[in-house]
Amino acid sequence: MSAYDPSLSNPDLDPQETREWLDALTGVIDTEGRARAHDLLESLLDHARQAGIDMPFSATTAYVNTINPEDEAHCPGNLEIEERLRNYMRWNAMAMVVKANRHNPPDGGDLGGHISSFASLATMLGIGFNHFWHGDSPDHGGDLLYIQGHSAPGIYARAFLEGRITEEQLNNFRQEVGGKGLSSYPHPKLMPEFWQFPTVSMGLGPIMAIYQARFLKYLHARGIADTSKRKVWVFCGDGEMDEPESLGAIGLAAREKLDNLIFVVNCNLQRLDGPVRGNGKIVQELEGEFRGSGWNVIKLLWGSYWDPLLARDKDGTLRRIMMEMVDGDYQACKANDGAFVRKNFFGRDPKTAEMVARLSDDDIWRLNRGGHDPQKVYAAYHAAVNHEGQPTVLLIKTVKGFGMGKSGEAKNTAHQTKKLTDEDIKAFRDRFNIPVTDEELPNLPFIKPAEHTPEMSYLHERRQALGGYLPKRRPKAEETLPVPDLSAFQSVLEATPEGREISTTQAFVRCLTPLLRDSNLGPRVVPILVDEARTFGMEGLFRQIGIYAPEGQKYTPVDKDQVMYYREDKAGQILQEGINEAGGMSSWIAAATSYSTNNRVMIPFYIYYSMFGLQRIGDLAWAAGDMQARGFLLGGTSGRTTLNGEGLQHEDGHSQLVAGTIPNCMSYDPSFAHEVAVIIQDGLKRMVEKQENVFYYLTLLNENYAQPGLKPGTEAEIIQGMYLLQDADASLKPQVNLLGAGSILRESVAAKELLESEWGVGANVWSCPSFNLLARDGQDAERWSLLHPTEAPREAFVTKQLNRTSGPVVASTDYVKALPEQIRAYIPKGRSFKVLGTDGFGRSDFRYRLREHFEINRHYIVVAALKSLADEGLVPVAKVAEAIAKYGIDTEKVNPLYA
Repeated sequence: MSAYDPSLSNPDLDPQETREWLDALTGVIDTEGRARAHDLLESLLDHARQAGIDMPFSATTAYVNTINPEDEAHCPGNLEIEERLRNYMRWNAMAMVVKANRHNPPDGGDLGGHISSFASLATMLGIGFNHFWHGDSPDHGGDLLYIQGHSAPGIYARAFLEGRITEEQLNNFRQEVGGKGLSSYPHPKLMPEFWQFPTVSMGLGPIMAIYQARFLKYLHARGIADTSKRKVWVFCGDGEMDEPESLGAIGLAAREKLDNLIFVVNCNLQRLDGPVRGNGKIVQELEGEFRGSGWNVIKLLWGSYWDPLLARDKDGTLRRIMMEMVDGDYQACKANDGAFVRKNFFGRDPKTAEMVARLSDDDIWRLNRGGHDPQKVYAAYHAAVNHEGQPTVLLIKTVKGFGMGKSGEAKNTAHQTKKLTDEDIKAFRDRFNIPVTDEELPNLPFIKPAEHTPEMSYLHERRQALGGYLPKRRPKAEETLPVPDLSAFQSVLEATPEGREISTTQAFVRCLTPLLRDSNLGPRVVPILVDEARTFGMEGLFRQIGIYAPEGQKYTPVDKDQVMYYREDKAGQILQEGINEAGGMSSWIAAATSYSTNNRVMIPFYIYYSMFGLQRIGDLAWAAGDMQARGFLLGGTSGRTTLNGEGLQHEDGHSQLVAGTIPNCMSYDPSFAHEVAVIIQDGLKRMVEKQENVFYYLTLLNENYAQPGLKPGTEAEIIQGMYLLQDADASLKPQVNLLGAGSILRESVAAKELLESEWGVGANVWSCPSFNLLARDGQDAERWSLLHPTEAPREAFVTKQLNRTSGPVVASTDYVKALPEQIRAYIPKGRSFKVLGTDGFGRSDFRYRLREHFEINRHYIVVAALKSLADEGLVPVAKVAEAIAKYGIDTEKVNPLYA
């Protein structure tokens, strides 16, 4: 146990004067109140600083409850009934997990599950569900709950009592393949009418919730939805707060005065394998972090049984010990018994030992932590929901595994405990007065009172009073919005005249223009930027639709005299996140799931450097897939060789491959403006008009070149991922097929010219905007054929397309070879397939040199085509050597993968 060392404190040079100051302050508190005392102290500190006295700000307060007992709002509920219901939920949650892990599957292994998290949260969740959290009703849009993922069994246990989940589902916890089970954690994809937010990838819940709260303010400011009554509640573990995302955006929450946001940090002092701060105090640390960032901080550490002791602590000895104890000590106290607490806590000072001398060890053991006291929790929540002008964080102290007995309560193993001994189950039953006999115990029966008992009536009445049951998810918006025809994007569908070359990034911006002017869709478009608007040519939107700023623009921008000046507005449409990719993605998720959370279809377009997208915020992108997000992600300046001066960390050669791992992400690497328009219009049709649960990722280029325009009849093939851009010269034999995408498709076009003019080889050029979708289609066809062996096999789209032509196939992209390699299995039999790509680290240089370095330029494509023809016996192999010599290719240079 740690010991208090008084020598560490500064000695008091004049104790009498100190006492006079303290007595004067006490007099102010007693006669004029705490607010007046606070004002005086602030004035004194300000005066001291102006006098040059070094007065560093202390963001922490004493290790006691923020709300004094006499200031607590009284809980109006029937706490006796609530406790019985809470105990039934505790039992059912425990039984669900233990039952799931008593199975003996043929391949062995446990299903897992967690008991200890809900055990510590049960009171906090119960008070919220019974008194604070509104469902979606005609006069209230509903509160949004980011539930701590590991407490999912407890949420299921409540839903079971409410009649929203069946006993069969409880018996199939974590057994989802048969369609009757419950997901391990909050997963909207797997339970689309129940869970709203995936939160178990720790740290993502807090940052997504902050931007969700900001998005509610955004919708209200723009007049799209009345969100004024809604709150966002975020449950986090104290260990989870070490994730960078957990604290990464708390400054934004304070800066934008998100008083619709409430964090509840479950401070059970333990993370997954041990104490959060064994040698320190996580509550104090978090208090400093949040208060220093401008949050309203409410600490709830001690339950009501402590109130009489604290009232008798006139000289502050008890408070000193509370502050002196480190978290490792507190954990040890709760992992033992009352005698241990008497000796190792109260025994630190004769005064505190005397304070509890007349209490039994059992009395001392009943001294509860604040998170297990329903009255204290109610008072803390009441203070939070009524606070204005700041977000609020509640730091609430609990015991991990509360009620789990020797198997888990406050033990380092608590998080992993999923099986309890018979002795512990019996003790659990007795501790929480569960009506299960000794004979029934081995079966772990679920408890559900008869429908018209006082408990069940109370349970339903409380939720009816609050507008309905939670959590609950809306799978589709009730509104429908028409989508413009492809002709609305005519400006990018036509070939560009000479001297009017544009990039695909510019094409995207031109696609935004008709959308913003559309009377139906215009207000629903949400452009999201991370401080690169001018890079992407989007600065014109600043003046056109404004940047959202809750306080408007309180300064005159330095570029006010320019047409495209930086304009902030209370009702601005752009979300400008600054240099903050995770924040941009969190805003995108809030907008992309607005159809569900707000019953308002929104169309977010989040554009960023592609290298700083999926690889940087991949976990958020996966969560977006789980949440059934709908919107557009746009990776600008894409490809390994396009940012010629930016170097290794900026050059993206793999984001398309990452995008392909997300099942509901439709990913494209378009080369031309017309492809961009066709893809965006298809996305709008699927996500807005049909309300399909997909989202789109488009990589965009920063190279200006002539655009060939849309060839009518290729629209569907563009969406499927492959169409014939240029036919081979029919007079030339043999022939090859050159597949390309993104920036390197134009190298394939140039290679065609070389093959036909210099080598007498005809070349078909195929634009392949999506190798990922081609691969998925091929896998679908292959699977169908496997499962229908007596029927004619299905043909992959790639196979169908290439069967229109003859000759070997060469695929080239600005991405790693693995991207086009996905379609190798679907190349028509007997035809060779060679792949060129940009495996390796990027570097700075001119584009033509980079493409030579990575061996993807027109010359390498020609060599690959000739080598394929030679392999098939269609040209002499000497032709390949001749081409290598003609183009000055260094055959001995280091493989760019290792260079």
